[in-house]
Parts: sequence; structure tokens; C-alpha cells
Amino acid sequence: MGTKLPRKLEGKMQIVGEQIKLARLRRNLSVAQVAERATCSPLTVARIEKGASTVSIGIYLRVLYALQLEDDILLLAQQDVLGRQLQDLALTNRQRASKKL
Repeated sequence: MGTKLPRKLEGKMQIVGEQIKLARLRRNLSVAQVAERATCSPLTVARIEKGASTVSIGIYLRVLYALQLEDDILLLAQQDVLGRQLQDLALTNRQRASKKL
């Protein structure tokens, strides 16, 4: 697959970056302040805000922590509708015909 994400995923990363940027702006913090709190460079924070997929998830988590949004990571894959449906299908009991003597 390489380092290039499918276009659909790139769009989602850009949305995440924009949401992180808006959270920073609502808190009236500069990129440098968030970078200092997250112990990374301002360039890395700027890349996150642009939705860069090459930044490690650990750095994303440190930036979320710096913005006091670390619990938002727990929302990932929380609503696994397809997985739950597949699980329910696997759990259904098979009906057998009654034994006739």
C-alpha cells in the first residue's frame, strides 16, 4: 500500500486536522504553545492540522492531550455497526427439524 493513503482516507485525515486546529483556536493557543505542551515541533503540529498521515498516532495523541481532548481517542471504532452485525449473524442458533420416530 505504501505511504500514500487512498483519497477517501486523505479527506478524512484533513477533516481530523481541521477539527484539531479549530480546537486549538477555540482555546486561543498558538501552534508553538501546543507544540511545547505536546513536546514536538511547531512544524509537526502544523502538519497534523493539515491532516498529514505520516505523523505517528503517538504524536496525534500528545497533541490531543495538550488540548485536553485525549479521551476523544476512545471514540475510534466505538460504533462498529458492521462488526456487531457480523457477530450477531455468527451467534444465531441453527434451527433443526425435530426428530420423528
